[in-house]
Amino acid sequence: MVMLRKLKRTQEQWGGSSDVIDHWLDSRQRLIVEFCKLAALQPTSSKTAVVELPTPAELQHFCGELVDYISEGHFKIYDMVMDKWRSTGFEATDEINDTYGKIVLTTEPLLNFTDKYAAVSDDETLDDFDADMSEIGEVIEERFEVEDRLIQLIADSLAIPPGA
Repeated sequence: MVMLRKLKRTQEQWGGSSDVIDHWLDSRQRLIVEFCKLAALQPTSSKTAVVELPTPAELQHFCGELVDYISEGHFKIYDMVMDKWRSTGFEATDEINDTYGKIVLTTEPLLNFTDKYAAVSDDETLDDFDADMSEIGEVIEERFEVEDRLIQLIADSLAIPPGA
């Protein structure tokens, strides 16, 4: 899957440069694995074309992972970065703040997905599931691309002492 290949490139480029970045990429990998599990549920090739939809438990688990990832990015990762910067005297630039703002814009559609699917029951038909998974996959990919830009900015900022 494309997301996994991009993650591998990001890990190769930035992995090991910072505990913060390593932690962020590990969290991303867990989310991608869970997304792939749900996305793998495809119609069978039989003439009846039976569609295997995720169970409520599978949906709840994915939604939990998604909320954890979002929360961790907004709070834990950001706090880790800020602590690291404070220790070196670095201040966030406008470019870093703008990039973070683009990440925030992806939060609402992701949370809307979790609101819709975290508490489904066995008797719900999930008519929009395929379209919603496709849309959420695009939003997640967009978020990862912007996060990669932020990771680059963070790594660059942590590599250069303030005033250098």
